[in-house]
Amino acid sequence: MSRINPTPAERQFDEGRLMQVLVAPIVSEKATMVAEKTNAVTFKVLRDATKPEIKAAVELLFKVEVQGVSVVNVKGKTKRFGKTVGRRDHVRKAYVMLKPGQELNLSGEAA
Repeated sequence: MSRINPTPAERQFDEGRLMQVLVAPIVSEKATMVAEKTNAVTFKVLRDATKPEIKAAVELLFKVEVQGVSVVNVKGKTKRFGKTVGRRDHVRKAYVMLKPGQELNLSGEAA
């Protein structure tokens, strides 16, 4: 089945799902350094989120153009709480590269 008129990225995915894909922005020293160097923003995303979904979600929610998405799966650390051994949750991080001239303000301040 070939489409004659392909739909834009926002309409390929369920909009309700796109609202849930981005869990939280990651604000750390490393994320800030990456943002300054490569114009990339770091997000914590759902474990089963795909790169096209992440791209569509960022474009839909923040109204910016995305150049590319890199994804890293981080295994949760094993931690001890007294005698019991627990583990932190596994996390999937997405580095979203914005096109030149695009800017994303996560701090909520007016620039």
